Amino acid sequence: MLTIATSAALAAVPYAPTADDALPAAIVGAAGPLLGTDIAYYDGNTKTLGYLAVPATPGPHGAVILIHEWNGLVQRVKETADAIAAEGYIALAADLYSGRTGTNRDENMTLVRETLADPAEIISNLEAAVRHLEARPDTYGKVGTVGWCYGGGVALSFALGSDTHDATAIFYGRLLDDPEQMKQIHHEVYGTFARNDQGIPVAQVEAFVKALRSAGVANDIHIYDEVNHGFWLHVDRNPAVNTQPALDAWQRLKAYFQRTLGE
Repeated sequence: MLTIATSAALAAVPYAPTADDALPAAIVGAAGPLLGTDIAYYDGNTKTLGYLAVPATPGPHGAVILIHEWNGLVQRVKETADAIAAEGYIALAADLYSGRTGTNRDENMTLVRETLADPAEIISNLEAAVRHLEARPDTYGKVGTVGWCYGGGVALSFALGSDTHDATAIFYGRLLDDPEQMKQIHHEVYGTFARNDQGIPVAQVEAFVKALRSAGVANDIHIYDEVNHGFWLHVDRNPAVNTQPALDAWQRLKAYFQRTLGE
C-alpha cells in the first residue's frame, strides 16, 4: 500500500551553518522537528506536494531543489532540506511521485518505473520547481539540484534535458558516458560515489568523468573507499564507516554550492 506524505507548516529555519568538522543532524538521524512547510508548486499535477524550507535571514539567497530517493519524499529528505536551509539556501524538496511514498522494494520499484517511463513529465515537474524558486522575492535567481540514488540519476537527466538551472549534485545516481550528451550541460557537476556500490561500479563512474572531461564540463567527482550505496544520506546506518567520508562529501558539497549558487 502506498502512503501519502504530509507535514505541517512551521517556522523558518534559523541560519546555522555546520562547522568544518560537523555533519548535518539530518543525515545522522538526529534532526529536530521539521521547520518547513508542504507546498504545491506544480500546476501540471495537483497531487504533487513538495516541501519548502526557507532561511530565517532575509536574503537574497541561492536555492536548491532536492530530488528524493526511490521511496519518495520521506522525512529524511525533508530534514535534509531544513539542513540546507540552515546553510542559507532556500530548499525545495521536489515530489516526483504525486504525493506518494513507497514502504518496501516492490512499491519503490513501481514508483520508479512509472515515473522514469515519462521523462518529459519529470522535466516539467522540476522546471516548475525552478520557476517557483526564481519567482520568490528573497532569491537572486540561481538554482541548483541535489539528488540521491533515483534522485541522483534524475538530477543528471534534468541537467541534460533543461538549461534552467545552475548546478547539479549527484549522489550515487544513474550515469551516462556519452561526451556528446554531456555537452548539453553548461555548469559544473558535483558527484559523490561509493567504491562498494554494486549498482554503480567504479568503471561506470570513471567513464562518466571521462565523458564530462571530453565535453569540457567542469566537475568535482569523488569515489569514497570502504562505503556503500546510500552512505551519505543515511550515515547512521554505519556511523563508524560512513562518518568521515560523509563529512568530506558534505564539505565538498558546501563549497560547490558556494561556487555555483553564490552571488
